[in-house]
Amino acid sequence: MKTYFLTVFNKTGERLLNETFEASNNGQAKEMGQKRLADEGYSEYTHRCVSPEAKLVLFHR
Repeated sequence: MKTYFLTVFNKTGERLLNETFEASNNGQAKEMGQKRLADEGYSEYTHRCVSPEAKLVLFHR
């Protein structure tokens, strides 16, 4: 398992969500990140999910 980082920002740049989670690959991490964002109502906020190798897995501006 790898550790991924999910961060959500509001329009002023304040972090609304900043957490880590584990997934076995980038595809699974993307799905898990999208579900977490939907559950919290943050799908339309600026967000990113980054792999341990610092690659963007999920991004919305």
